[in-house]
Amino acid sequence: MSEPVDSKTGQPIGATVDARPAQRLGPVTLEGRYGRVEELAAKHAASLWVAVKGDDRLWTYMAYGPFTDASSFASWVSERAGLTDPYSYVVVAPVGGAVGIVTLMQIRPATRVVEVGNIVYGTPLQRTPLGTEAQYLLARYAFDTLGYRRYEWKCDAFNAASRRAALRYGFGFEGIFRQHMIIKGHNRDTAWFSMLDSEWPARKANFERWLAPENFTADGRQKLSLRAMNGAKE
Repeated sequence: MSEPVDSKTGQPIGATVDARPAQRLGPVTLEGRYGRVEELAAKHAASLWVAVKGDDRLWTYMAYGPFTDASSFASWVSERAGLTDPYSYVVVAPVGGAVGIVTLMQIRPATRVVEVGNIVYGTPLQRTPLGTEAQYLLARYAFDTLGYRRYEWKCDAFNAASRRAALRYGFGFEGIFRQHMIIKGHNRDTAWFSMLDSEWPARKANFERWLAPENFTADGRQKLSLRAMNGAKE
């Protein structure tokens, strides 16, 4: 289908879109099959510290961390809990409390664009259905509840694990922004990924198919790969 053109100049222009802004984020609780996502609060610091302590690799590509003790980590959590952009959420397991942090950030309701980032998954959350479910719950909240049309994922170009995760979740790779940031005194080239509202129904169906109990064997192994469902390629 051809692109629309300006009625006066005949020049090509973008498709007409609903210009109403997206809704603003709030302190929601998103319930899933394997756990839940809820607003970060100071009360989560203790269980989060148990989940992340001792793993300095979690913080290599972050602008903050690693933390030396529970007290300094708790102070950081309290500061983060007071921010509205990034708006921080925790991933809560049925046993053990909060085990990870995910934020929605670079929030632009007027253009209906938001980024998911600053993701810190403690050891108990890594490579679990809950880790994937948390991404599904937040994407569903952004698209289906709040009405965003572009959902972004950005990471250090050297962060191979994050890049693999973005593709697995169904984000499309868009390119590298060179010398985009300075993090902890080092250059950061940033890899950009996105998911659009037009792509979300298919991604949502893949998430739900992967998360279904029948997709796992009795010992917890997946039968179908989410990465394969999304045709992940970079």
